[in-house]
Amino acid sequence: MKAPTTTPAAGGRAAVRAGAAAAVLALALAVSLTLAVSLGAVHVPPGEVWTVLARRLSGQPPEPGTRDLIVWQLRTPRALLAALVGAGLGLVGTAVQALVRNPLADPYLLGISSGATLGAVAATVLGAGAGLGIGLSGAAFAGALTAFALVWTLARRGGGFAPLRLVLAGIGIGQFLSGFTSFLVLQAGDEQRTRGVLFWLMGSLGGTTWSQLALPAAAVALGAIVLQARARALNALLVGEETAAGLGVDTVRLRRELFAVTSLLTGTMVAVSGAIGFVGLLVPHVCRLLVGADHRRLLPLAALAGAVLLTAVDTLARTALATQEVPIGVVTALLGAPVLLYLLDRRGEHR
Repeated sequence: MKAPTTTPAAGGRAAVRAGAAAAVLALALAVSLTLAVSLGAVHVPPGEVWTVLARRLSGQPPEPGTRDLIVWQLRTPRALLAALVGAGLGLVGTAVQALVRNPLADPYLLGISSGATLGAVAATVLGAGAGLGIGLSGAAFAGALTAFALVWTLARRGGGFAPLRLVLAGIGIGQFLSGFTSFLVLQAGDEQRTRGVLFWLMGSLGGTTWSQLALPAAAVALGAIVLQARARALNALLVGEETAAGLGVDTVRLRRELFAVTSLLTGTMVAVSGAIGFVGLLVPHVCRLLVGADHRRLLPLAALAGAVLLTAVDTLARTALATQEVPIGVVTALLGAPVLLYLLDRRGEHR
């Protein structure tokens, strides 16, 4: 991955492109959120969706009937959570790809999500923190941090730091933790709970309530602020650790910050949605094609694009089949795997 090097004129054009892309994505997000609330077993016209939301947000008493219940209590919280999770995954993917200096790296590649999943499953199977509350999110965050510590320790052994060693350590730790997660699921004595955990592991936003939005919203906001503040350092990291250090970047501290932020975001996202792959891989890559590798523009765009993508995917997963809901992870895998293979093939042609 090359560092962004632009002249003032080129930088101005890139800023214009980034602004236009952000405007288009913001409009797409508004449309996708509206459709997410409108579509379903009971169709609610978009005009009625906004009427219900306007009444609720203005403090007026809701109109009697089921439309208010469907729009405000059932679908709007879920649509907003999908947008938050997508934004978080977009930010995590961008940070991870800068960390390992590989535009095709996946945020789950470093094993952090496997640790978060193990923590969340352990809390669920062992009965600590029923529901998607602080207990489950805390367990997922603790698992993510534990995985980070293991991967970091293995990657730093022998002195020095190599992105390839980091990736290999992440893969090894991730596979080990995934195996332990499967063991815990099999030990659950309640067959219904086991099925629920297995469905959640494939990604699910079902049953979302307003109370569950505060924690992921805070995590995404904090992660976005921290990463945006370190955007220039991320740009420097792309040219290599030695060059970044020569530019005054404390690379060791930066990597620790990136691991802490990605652990926080991944743990929170896994706790509220389960394991959802490919979003963090594809979104930064597509945004980089639009606006380049400058993280000052890339990070906000990745958050917006991730929100649009996962909102649309969740709507598709919820409405594709009339009899049942498809796990989100299944849809993202079916959409993302062919794109990944195409990108790998293109990179092979250019070598």
